[in-house]
Amino acid sequence: MLRRKARRGQGDVQGVDDPLDAAQERRVRAVLALGGVPQADLPDGVQQVRLRLLERAAKGDEAPRDVSAWAAVVASNLAMDWHRAKRRQERLGERLASLRQPADARDEDSSVLSLAVAQGLDELPDSQRQVLVLRFYADLPVRGIAEELGIPEGTVKSRLHTAVRALRARLHEDEVV
Repeated sequence: MLRRKARRGQGDVQGVDDPLDAAQERRVRAVLALGGVPQADLPDGVQQVRLRLLERAAKGDEAPRDVSAWAAVVASNLAMDWHRAKRRQERLGERLASLRQPADARDEDSSVLSLAVAQGLDELPDSQRQVLVLRFYADLPVRGIAEELGIPEGTVKSRLHTAVRALRARLHEDEVV
């Protein structure tokens, strides 16, 4: 799904400066991975974010005030789109592979915790997972998430509270924490 859209637009970006710097690209990749996009589709997702930023500029729209936050939200939306198209269980192994640390930095406890968190994220509704990833991984403030998603701050806070409570309950239930 992501691959076709990105390839369609690749011819349009030749000769144009890359709108994402290396740090923004890493952040976009991470948001996509945490949103459930498999490792193989991450480059296509990054291209989609670039394409949307270039399309925005080509239409003459004003550049986003915070390109990094805008890119993280676009990446999160792309991940939600992909997530809706695929079954959750098929992606779990790929998500864990994209989150793994190098073998020398891992220990058994962190592997168990990573698995439990990934499974907990997988069980959350899309809207809760999205705000959780944007807040705690992409490190966006509640106000920024609300502005970028076009929802009230209270809704963001409510979704965060519910998501954190559900994830915490899941980790206690599995006796991980």
